[in-house]
Amino acid sequence: MPHRRLEQLLERARSGGFETIVLMPGPNLFYFTGMTFHISERPVLAIFKTDGRAGAIVPVLESTTIESAVHPVTPYAYSDEAGYEPAFAEACAALDLAGQRIGVEALQMRFLEMRALERHAPGCELLPAEDLLADLRMCKDATDIAAMRQAIEFTQDGLDAAVGQIKAGMTEREVVSLLTMEMLRAGAERLAFAPLVVAGPNAASPHASASDRRINPGETIVIDCGAAYAEYNGDITRTFSVGPLDAELAQVYEIVKAANQAGRDAVRPGVTAESIDQAARAVIDGAGYGEFFFHRTGHGLGLEIHEPPYMVAGNQLVLTSGMVFTVEPGIYLPGRGGVRVEDDVLVTESGGESLTTFPRKFRAL
Repeated sequence: MPHRRLEQLLERARSGGFETIVLMPGPNLFYFTGMTFHISERPVLAIFKTDGRAGAIVPVLESTTIESAVHPVTPYAYSDEAGYEPAFAEACAALDLAGQRIGVEALQMRFLEMRALERHAPGCELLPAEDLLADLRMCKDATDIAAMRQAIEFTQDGLDAAVGQIKAGMTEREVVSLLTMEMLRAGAERLAFAPLVVAGPNAASPHASASDRRINPGETIVIDCGAAYAEYNGDITRTFSVGPLDAELAQVYEIVKAANQAGRDAVRPGVTAESIDQAARAVIDGAGYGEFFFHRTGHGLGLEIHEPPYMVAGNQLVLTSGMVFTVEPGIYLPGRGGVRVEDDVLVTESGGESLTTFPRKFRAL
């Protein structure tokens, strides 16, 4: 499958006016070639010409990874002693990169690689290729979706095991440790991201980090976590409390749950990404809490935690079967707490399927 993906990439690149595509270590390189590298002080760069030639600048100690590529790739390896400049010079000359229009990952490429390309391929024009890459990755195939289902299963099993152990007096960081252990115990290959666990006033910030603050009875506890499997990620948020919530927070929870339902119900092929945001936001606006919902309703999910498509006002992208994204409305009350309910949704031929099935009914621990 990656071989066909690379062919599609090069076909699109040619029609888009690119002569070369350069990929950094990360999701795109894995998706299109099957190769896995990590970004470090030793630069790695994969170069694909639309005429079929390909090369990779790699440190000697990682040169055998190229053997896993689905397309023949010529290695341009360098030692720690020689440094990477000679490898860049050799690759750029051999692949005729001077003066070429080169598509790059604007969100991934570092200053280091950019400047090295410009030095050794004089006159080249580095242009963002994000839209091209995203278009090819947005619709997941059966293999991708199977991996995501497994990642989500590990996420939900780990979350269920962890929340059963939460007690008043625990710190947010202690809950993060529980979640980490339980997701790995459930079968996750790694965590998709560092779990977010925030309670009480901290829960009023959507992306606050866990702290040593202790959890008190009656506070909302927002838990956002994800496991990874076969490079694909799960992502789920649920809100709990130790003991009952006060009347307003309990009402806020029900409003957010209804907004989540409205967003998921709106999913089907042919509607726009912004319509999902509108459906969820209308519930919160109608309840009088619109000013306390200040982020987009969702983001694409797959090899990355945040990737296209984005469920946000103004996004006229039309949803098609195979897209996977989150629906995660929230209400955040400064000084008091917050509520978010997040699910991972697959666009099917007839509507939408929630890949996450963790109960949404409020749970007091």
